[in-house]
Amino acid sequence: MDRHDQDLSRAFDDQAARFERAPTQSDPVALARLVAFADFPPGAYLFDAGCGPGLVAEAFLEAGHRVYGVDLSPEMVRRARVRCARFGERARFDHGAVQDLDGDPFDGAVSRFVVHHALDPLAFLVAQVIRVRPGGVVLVCDHTTDPAPEAAQWHQEVERGRDRTHARNLTPGELVDLAARAGLEQLRMAEEPFELDFDEWFDRGTPSAAKVDLARLLLAGRARGCNPIPRSEGGISIRCFRSLVRGVKPG
Repeated sequence: MDRHDQDLSRAFDDQAARFERAPTQSDPVALARLVAFADFPPGAYLFDAGCGPGLVAEAFLEAGHRVYGVDLSPEMVRRARVRCARFGERARFDHGAVQDLDGDPFDGAVSRFVVHHALDPLAFLVAQVIRVRPGGVVLVCDHTTDPAPEAAQWHQEVERGRDRTHARNLTPGELVDLAARAGLEQLRMAEEPFELDFDEWFDRGTPSAAKVDLARLLLAGRARGCNPIPRSEGGISIRCFRSLVRGVKPG
């Protein structure tokens, strides 16, 4: 693994337990919408790129699919195996990088909240596309940022202050363009609002800034996809957007 992947592996080993419990990650309604939007054919064999603790895999397994997941974090992989053990041979998870995968082609691929960690988002998505059979579906979901450059730059400063492994949020349009550049066709995009609690979000991160300093920076700006709302009791809510982009591999 390169230095960035090593940093990701260590960071997510450390935050795995908090990540698995996080409301944004474990929300059953959001996971059900992800499964519905993907619209994979019945009993599809799916590749979960950056599988984390198996929350996404579990949702697709419950829908009747087979899932093979990989993640850079050994602790995340361990948790995914425990979470999905009841599905037997329909669920398999390995520690490793998406680009290193070999084996039979998949009917589809999915990644959720991973693209913003990739130094080369196109290479990350292409690595999934080439492992999917012609006619297969690829779904990418990530939280997005503001098309205005100054607002997006402030948003990235906030994200990097909370997480040293953060690379860059894309705008919704950039996420669609990424799918097109990766060779996908019949593109569809949906956007969903969601809300973070600043304390919960910061406390499960890998910060490079002090919490009080990041809260001050957060309250000093606003972006589409990162809109801080002070609460009366002193907490901060952050109103965000995630985009789901679905495409079909030609052939």
